[in-house]
Amino acid sequence: MHRYLFIVEPYLSGVRVDSFLCRHLRNYTSWRLHRMVGAGLVSIDDLPAETDQRVHRGQRVAIHLLEPPDKLLTPEAIALDIVYEDPWLLVIDKPVGLVAHPVGDYQSGTLSNAVQEHLDQQSVAKGILRPGIVHRLDRMTSGLIVVTKDHLSHRLLSADFQEGRPSKSYLALIEGEPDFEERVIDLAIGQRPGENSVLMSAKPGARRSRSARTDVVVRQRCGNYSLVECLLHTGRNHQIRVHLAEIGHPVVGDEYYGAHGTIRSAPRFDGEEPTDKRHALHASRLSFQHPIFGTTLEFTSQPPADFWELSQLSHAE
Repeated sequence: MHRYLFIVEPYLSGVRVDSFLCRHLRNYTSWRLHRMVGAGLVSIDDLPAETDQRVHRGQRVAIHLLEPPDKLLTPEAIALDIVYEDPWLLVIDKPVGLVAHPVGDYQSGTLSNAVQEHLDQQSVAKGILRPGIVHRLDRMTSGLIVVTKDHLSHRLLSADFQEGRPSKSYLALIEGEPDFEERVIDLAIGQRPGENSVLMSAKPGARRSRSARTDVVVRQRCGNYSLVECLLHTGRNHQIRVHLAEIGHPVVGDEYYGAHGTIRSAPRFDGEEPTDKRHALHASRLSFQHPIFGTTLEFTSQPPADFWELSQLSHAE
């Protein structure tokens, strides 16, 4: 049995005690915590808590955890390239092929499973800390991603990313040579028409389109392909891939998005595994304000060898 103590934050003042604990113990369901309150395992300012009691700013909430988490991510020993870590967050250089969190056919072997294993090594019991994914990278995109450890950092950073405050830059190898040095792509992106489509489109007929902006700067011209840097101002699904393809310069190795909005192949369903073919897109720069201290953190990452190897594919084509 382990005892944990939490101080009620101002923004959680007035919530029910089990809901408050659910924010701090994110691998426990509210139902499980409600039952622990009823069993007398929770106190507020050293007095037994009632199941319907609400907490207020500055109060001390203690809980004796007699049971393991009931929604624990399976911890998996997957190697992580951690470029920064403190008590509130990690910045990881994600390799190609790693999904951010369990989804669909990928219920294991994800970044979240790997981080859960890492966090379990830092706490006295498994599942006390839970990875907080605040932004995502496509499975076959490599590069920098930030993951939080606690609920407050997750809340604040998630809000920042939703508002577009962090700065995110990507390097991409694209097909051909653009007729510009710098360009702003300001095309709304929505879901590609068609039942159950998971692909996106910048065409006028796209469903539920939302504004999207990508600034593109050409860094190097190499004949059949070019190296560009893309600065994101919004975070739409597949944004860089869709925008570059729409202007006639798809990302080298992109399985789906072809020039001027064409689709090279449809995603495969019926349980068939997706391809493991990577595309030449790498999250190379990430800058954001620390959610607790407010200081600016900035990180850079160079693309791995398999990114540059795709230039040979471009020459072959």
